Amino acid sequence: MNSFVKFGLVLAGYAAAVLAASAALEIRLLNTQGPDAQASAGMYACGDLLLFLAVLGLVSLFPTGLALYFLRHCERLWTVFSLASLTLALIGPVAAAVLQSQRGDWLIASLLWLGQVLGAPLLALGFLVGTFLAPTRRTRWLLLASALIEGLVSAYVFLCLFVLQHWP
Repeated sequence: MNSFVKFGLVLAGYAAAVLAASAALEIRLLNTQGPDAQASAGMYACGDLLLFLAVLGLVSLFPTGLALYFLRHCERLWTVFSLASLTLALIGPVAAAVLQSQRGDWLIASLLWLGQVLGAPLLALGFLVGTFLAPTRRTRWLLLASALIEGLVSAYVFLCLFVLQHWP
């Protein structure tokens, strides 16, 4: 299979992800027409955005995995990718520690933490996909560590929100 066909398959996968996210959003919009939606239009718009991004991110895991599979021979790319993944994964616990010490007054840490909260489950899945596709032992371990850190961030947020019932 030549490079153009591979690129076309990955691009078609991302196009399918956009279509799936658009379809999910359209179904939600059709089911949320009424006075409640009109009264809280901003809240519904935020929910629509989060739904679109969640479906897009989840379905995009497939073409991303396919692209990573096609790029298995590029060891330098995998090294950079695994180190960047670990760095990104470590932002969550660091931001949480800064927020605890500053009592939430530091805006940059708050924004980083919010990004981690919203993206941690999806990043954990993405890093796990990368773990299974990584060509070398070192990159597999780094990606697995990244997936575990993001999984712990997700578990912490779930514990805070649904068990302790307060925002972290």
